[in-house]
Amino acid sequence: MLELAILGFLYDAPLHGYELRKRIAALTGHVRPVAESTLYPAIKRLEKAGLLARTTEPGAVAAPRHVLTLTEEGRTELLRRLAEPAQRDITDENRWFTVLAFLRHLPDPAAQAAVLRRRLAFLQEPASFFYDGDRPLAAEELDDPFRQGILTIARATSRAELTWLRATLDSLGG
Repeated sequence: MLELAILGFLYDAPLHGYELRKRIAALTGHVRPVAESTLYPAIKRLEKAGLLARTTEPGAVAAPRHVLTLTEEGRTELLRRLAEPAQRDITDENRWFTVLAFLRHLPDPAAQAAVLRRRLAFLQEPASFFYDGDRPLAAEELDDPFRQGILTIARATSRAELTWLRATLDSLGG
């Protein structure tokens, strides 16, 4: 998820590490804060793989600043990851939001629609946070108001997302 966010934000424009960290935190920070000890090793891995380039600019007041730029290989890798997201990128809501944040970069509406159809199929599977054996339980079947709350909120969120997915798929022709 972090690497996808790095590639996605750099797809549009070169960024300083600090600005990149702020953008990633705005996208994912409320659920997964981005520590420097996590971000900078990921940047180094991507740089070592030839997906990022780093240049140094003189600092206005402070030390020189490093600017990160996506290479052509990085652009290709981002598009590959968007077109073929891992299953956990489809099923995990936080990872899904990261994919969704950059899906517009895929130039082919059919490829975008294929990714959205995978998410739609996942959301249409019967599921719950709570089960009676193998049978998913609905909020109305629970006595615990807190578990009812979880399921009620999840149902409303899923319905909103299903509505959005269907409308977007229609607009993409797929």
